[in-house]
Amino acid sequence: MLSSIRTPLFTILFVFICLFMYTTLFGPIPFSVNSITTNKQNLFSVSGAGKASAVPNTAQISIGVTKSAPTVESAQQQSNTITNQIITDLKNLGIEEKNITTSNYSVSPNYEYSGGRQTTNGYTVAQNLEIKISPIERASSAIDIATRNGANVIGGVQFVLDDKTKRELLRKAREEAVNEAKEKAKELSSITGIRLGKIIDVQENTSEPGRMMQLSADLKVGGGGEPTQLAPGESTIQITITLSYETL
Repeated sequence: MLSSIRTPLFTILFVFICLFMYTTLFGPIPFSVNSITTNKQNLFSVSGAGKASAVPNTAQISIGVTKSAPTVESAQQQSNTITNQIITDLKNLGIEEKNITTSNYSVSPNYEYSGGRQTTNGYTVAQNLEIKISPIERASSAIDIATRNGANVIGGVQFVLDDKTKRELLRKAREEAVNEAKEKAKELSSITGIRLGKIIDVQENTSEPGRMMQLSADLKVGGGGEPTQLAPGESTIQITITLSYETL
């Protein structure tokens, strides 16, 4: 048994002695490890555009009443009387109370200067209503009601799409953009001889006339009995889709 153990031990000892003598005479044994990292990505990117349009179905208008009087109470009474009548008539038009909001109410003194002195000669009360109107055909009548009852400020008119319609336009424009990008990729790969693999990345860029798709209004407040005319125009959503393919 001792002889069977001695043989491997002598062998290992012999190897270490040989290595020691080699390194003493010729130096350390050369040893190296080469590490190569590759990150090859062959991509083929192509873009397509799509758009979808619709006539806005909701109007948002701002109506203001400003009144001046010698006292605060008198100015408030005049302004409130006009505003309350406007709200009543708007409700009769079919506009829900939740869609009529007071956005501003202010009271400020009026000054005059005489003989180098500043004196107060009255007060001005101003209040504004924000009105959301649907269907949009009622917007012209709403403005006529306001001005007929004494509103003297008509703010910007916005024509917007409701959320459901906007989502539908986005879907249509997106589908058109993707189909155009895929068709372009197929055509270009056929011409160039590039073999395309799977789609590995999608980028989207959306262009709208504003978050609420705000449009300018052609507002002509009727005079002498002529009714107000509004031109809502059309809202358009545009989408660009970029598809990135693997190449084979």
